Amino acid sequence: MTSEPNRPAGLVAIEKEMARQNADAIASFEAAKPLAATIAQSLRKNGCLLLLGMGGSHAVSRAVEPLYRSLGIDAVAMPLSEQLGQPVPLTGRTILVTSQSGESAEVLRWFAEAGILPDTFGLTLEGGSTLARTVPSLVGAGGTENAFAATRSLTVSFALHLAVLTALGDDPSAALNRLETGSGIEINAAVTTLSGVSSVVASGRRLQGVAEAIALGLTELSRIPCFSLEGGQLRHGPMEMLGPKVGVVLFRANDATAELVARMAMSASEAGSPVVVFDASGEEPVNGVTTINVGEATGIAAIFALLPAAQRFMIAFAGERVTNVGTPVRSTKITRSE
Repeated sequence: MTSEPNRPAGLVAIEKEMARQNADAIASFEAAKPLAATIAQSLRKNGCLLLLGMGGSHAVSRAVEPLYRSLGIDAVAMPLSEQLGQPVPLTGRTILVTSQSGESAEVLRWFAEAGILPDTFGLTLEGGSTLARTVPSLVGAGGTENAFAATRSLTVSFALHLAVLTALGDDPSAALNRLETGSGIEINAAVTTLSGVSSVVASGRRLQGVAEAIALGLTELSRIPCFSLEGGQLRHGPMEMLGPKVGVVLFRANDATAELVARMAMSASEAGSPVVVFDASGEEPVNGVTTINVGEATGIAAIFALLPAAQRFMIAFAGERVTNVGTPVRSTKITRSE
């Protein structure tokens, strides 16, 4: 589909967003440094971080949870809808509300009901949004993402978190190098492997947030059931669903959980599912599965290494199944109702 002259407008919009996402991410990282230092100061004081968001924004929060924890911050990511209905105590926490548009229904209700609490910050792509006007906010470069299904907004959001992690003492050089060099990893083998499936489960361990983001995009674009289960949770019963029509997409980096991901790849393959591993572990590929090797990386650098290939796969996978990729039929870019 990406080579056809009359490509869907939604697909063209996504490609435009992706073409500039790395440059916008680097610019976002640089511009975020002053406020990132303030957020880091708050995190050092409180030692606890509550990450609130919906959809792709929540997936970003899930992906960075382990990164903050590795720096000694007690980080917990929750859907904002869950916090509204089943709140955790907020005293002594730094709160980071993420919304690409800054205008989603849950964000507006959160501030209407909770007010402006101390040590609350925002993360958004829209500097004029309600979120950015209400609390000090990290604002991504390039403005609002117009295309349906998150691509650039994910990359930019991770870059904003990179600024905070750097302010906490993390070394950004490997992550920035990934953004500066880009990625042209071939993904056709992954698309071919999953060409016959009718549903997909995406999974990871430390990279579970990335799996959740890609599962969401796969569902939005392909309109078939694509969902995410953390690797341990997938082990505990849901493997009963596996078979030739259920594809498995796994994410692996150079970390202590890499072997667990490899075991899952073997088990899923033995159960008859076609398996694709997006791999930044530097380890040997798992026999019998399709591996998309992006080179060895860990931490947030692994996210920047894996995300471009996974995004291209997400789009190509959907392109085999729907004619108007990127044109939503039941959703809107900004969800304004609960």
